[in-house]
Amino acid sequence: MTHDHHGPELLPTPAQTAAALDPPAGRRGGDLVLETLSGLGATTVFGLPGQHALGLFDALRRSDLRYVGLRVENNAGFAADAYGRLTGEAAPLLLSTGPGALTSLAALQEAAAASAPVLAIASQVPAAGLGGGRHGYLHELPDQQASFRDVVKSVHLARTQSQIPSAIAAAWESALTAPHGPVWVEIPQDVLLAPTSIPEVTGLDATPEEVYPRPELTAVAADLLSRAERPAIIAGGGVIRSDASGKLKALAERLGAPVVTTYGGKGAFPWNHELSLQSWMEDQHVTEFLQDADVLLVVGSGLGELSSQYHTFRPRGRVIQIEADPGKLESNHPALGIHADARLALGALLETVRARPAGSAPERVREVLAAVRARLAEQELTLEQELLATIRAALPNAAPSFWDMTILGYWAWAAFDARRPNTMHSAQGAGGLGYAFPAALGAAVADPGHPVLAVSGDGGALYSIAELATARQYDLNVTWLIVDDGGYGILRTYLADAFGEPAGEPSMDLPGPDFVALAESFGVPATRATPDTLGAALTESLARPGPSVVVLPARLRMFAPTHG
Repeated sequence: MTHDHHGPELLPTPAQTAAALDPPAGRRGGDLVLETLSGLGATTVFGLPGQHALGLFDALRRSDLRYVGLRVENNAGFAADAYGRLTGEAAPLLLSTGPGALTSLAALQEAAAASAPVLAIASQVPAAGLGGGRHGYLHELPDQQASFRDVVKSVHLARTQSQIPSAIAAAWESALTAPHGPVWVEIPQDVLLAPTSIPEVTGLDATPEEVYPRPELTAVAADLLSRAERPAIIAGGGVIRSDASGKLKALAERLGAPVVTTYGGKGAFPWNHELSLQSWMEDQHVTEFLQDADVLLVVGSGLGELSSQYHTFRPRGRVIQIEADPGKLESNHPALGIHADARLALGALLETVRARPAGSAPERVREVLAAVRARLAEQELTLEQELLATIRAALPNAAPSFWDMTILGYWAWAAFDARRPNTMHSAQGAGGLGYAFPAALGAAVADPGHPVLAVSGDGGALYSIAELATARQYDLNVTWLIVDDGGYGILRTYLADAFGEPAGEPSMDLPGPDFVALAESFGVPATRATPDTLGAALTESLARPGPSVVVLPARLRMFAPTHG
């Protein structure tokens, strides 16, 4: 939500003039931050207090913004990430200086990789300590912003109170201009604490720019697709973020083009559609099918490692790539690169492509999926597939799910039916542990009308245990499924595949806590399940208001890779 003022609206009303001449007493620099966020349309902020950021947290007491405080800065970043993914709004994240700020880096990297709009606002040492000298202030870094420049989309500095509204508005616009991403705002402690006579912030202009395709490029793309004999489509996360799933389906049906979604694009295309190759990006049968396309349309994906069979994918036909991030255009494969928001580009193609019959495409899709099922059947992976089916049956269609970097999560990337766009998320952008549960908490804040599921292994769960206190404090409707295999299960597999089976695995084993007892110590109901009782346990937990934990002791296996 933005406020865009033009022409006569720039003239203050008598009420605005009176308010400006007589602003409320007791305001400080921190109030300007929160007033700006409210004026831009924010309703909720995430964060963690710290000594240098007290000016922000004092101002929260005078603000209508809802504050959700987590126990670890990185987890607060994951919560803001999920809030931004679900709402499409920039999620404010309030951080303190030095260690507090730096602890958020992994979450901001995930937001950058997944194009999640997070607006991180951090304090700094007092202005007298800036400039790289060694003044010895608490939390001092020679150049704090330098630690974030390589991670976030843009950096914005406010060194005086009058700079605060413009810096935050510019950051907001940057975060919400495609491709979305995290941004960084930095304000010294003394600027946040100092009393201010600046009028309340009421008028702002921070309209994100639309990224339109160039018409000569879409004309060529439409002609190539219209004349293609074996067109195919790869749909990535950009389709989800731009709310373009309907346009994607219409285009695929008009062209008779099979569609595979990347792991970040889960839900962009109906799972059981006759043209759906689902999400089997790590299967040689699907890879060969896509390589055989004479025209391959890639929408909202850079065809990175996970979307290209670990860079073994070699398309033989013409590639058309639609991507809002210009740095991803042709970064991995030569293509007709179209820098554009997916929704706008697909809309332009729909206006000009010629309809063609699906022909044998549905039958070819059925053959590929049958080959995938046959390959899995040879590996005796019934337990893993049954667990995914159990979770799918228990989870309401509109309920969001968040998956950690864990074996069951990797299965879900390929084999889980998301049912609806923007309901399944994971940390596969940057690949850090501990994402699922704090992200699910952010999703529950964004959408309190639906239960939320988080899925972690015991290794990832140990990153997030502190947030059971957050879940209980705010009574958030999150069910946390912890698959406990007593260690880093997928890394055990990687280690054995690379170096052989060791006599012992001390670096991979995690003698862990009793997760049920631990959850209950936070006042969170918890259940220990078996594969046979998991469905009932999840159904009951998801239907119960507030947080809950389900622990499944199990050792799972991954399906065999088919890349070289």
